[in-house]
Amino acid sequence: MIARALILLAALCLASGAGAAPPDAEPAFGPELQGFDYPFPVKTFDFDSQRQPLHMAYMDVAAAQPNGRVAVLLHGKNFCAATWEDTIKALSAAGYRVIAPDQIGFCKSSKPERYQYSFQELARNTHALLESLGVKDATIIAHSTGGMLAARYALMYPREVEALALVNPIGLEDWKAKGVPALSVDQWYARELATTADKIRAYEKATYYVNEWRDSYERWVQMLAGMYRGPGKSEVAWSSALLYDMIYTQPVVYEFGLLKPPTLLLIGDKDTTAIGKDLAPPEVRARLGDYPALAKLAAGAIPNAKLIEFPDLGHAPQMQDPAAFHKALLDGLQSLGAK
Repeated sequence: MIARALILLAALCLASGAGAAPPDAEPAFGPELQGFDYPFPVKTFDFDSQRQPLHMAYMDVAAAQPNGRVAVLLHGKNFCAATWEDTIKALSAAGYRVIAPDQIGFCKSSKPERYQYSFQELARNTHALLESLGVKDATIIAHSTGGMLAARYALMYPREVEALALVNPIGLEDWKAKGVPALSVDQWYARELATTADKIRAYEKATYYVNEWRDSYERWVQMLAGMYRGPGKSEVAWSSALLYDMIYTQPVVYEFGLLKPPTLLLIGDKDTTAIGKDLAPPEVRARLGDYPALAKLAAGAIPNAKLIEFPDLGHAPQMQDPAAFHKALLDGLQSLGAK
C-alpha cells in the first residue's frame, strides 16, 4: 500500500510539473492515467474478480433530450474511453445516455499483475457495471479491439443487446491461423517496454489516419506515451503484454454467424491493422489487414448486418472525419431500429 501511494504521489507530481511546462514538453502520467483529464466526469465501479478487488473507470453522460436508449462505448487496444469524446457528444445530442468504460488493464482502470484476461471476463465485468447502473438493454458501439469484446458480449448476452455497431473492429481474421508467429507474454512485455511517443505517432499516422496528421491527434499519442514515461511504466507494459496475448489467442471471427443483434459494420477502407503483422514473413504480411475484403466477408457472415464503408479513411474514422462518421452511425442505427 505504501509503495502504491508513493507511485501515485510521484505520478501526480510529474503530471503537475508537466502542466506547468512549455507546450512541447512530454508529460508523464500514472499507471492509471493519473494526471490526464477526461472530457466528462469519471466515476468508478468497484468489484471483486479473480480473488482481488478491482475498479473500472467510466463516464456516464446523460442525454440532452432522452430517447430512452443507452449506448455503451467499448474502446480499442491503443485507445481509452476519452478517445470517444466526439462520439459521446454526438450520441448525447441525439438522445442517448452514453456509458464509456475503461476496461480492466487499460487507462484509468485497475491493472492487476495476475489476471486471466479473456474477452469473456471483460464482457462479464462490463455486464456487472451495467447491472450496477440499472441498464438492462443497450446499443453496443465498439472500436478496434473493442469490436472483439463487443462480439463476445453479444454472444454471451444476446437478449440485452439492442444493436451492435462495430467500428473497424480487429479480429475479422485469425492472425495465428494465417501465419503470424506467436510471441510469449515475456516477448510482448519486452516490446511494450520499448514504447515511445515517436513509435506511437508513426504507427498511428500510417494506420489510423492514412498518413495524414493533425495537431488534435497528438493528445492521444501523449495519453499513451505518458503512461510509459511515468513511475508505473512496467505495470502498464505488463498489462499491455497480457492483453496482446489475449487478442492474439482468442479469435471471434469463427462465431460471427451466431450473432443475434442487428449489426452495423462501419469500416475505414484504408485500414491495414493486423496484430503481429510486423512479425510475419513478407508473403504472409501482404495478405493481412485487407479491410475492404475482410469487411465484406464479415458482413456476409453476420446475420442482419449492414456494411458502411468510408473509402478514404483509416482505422479510426470516428476521429479522422467525425462529422461523416457520426451521421453514418446515427442514420445506420435508425435503419436498424435503434433510434
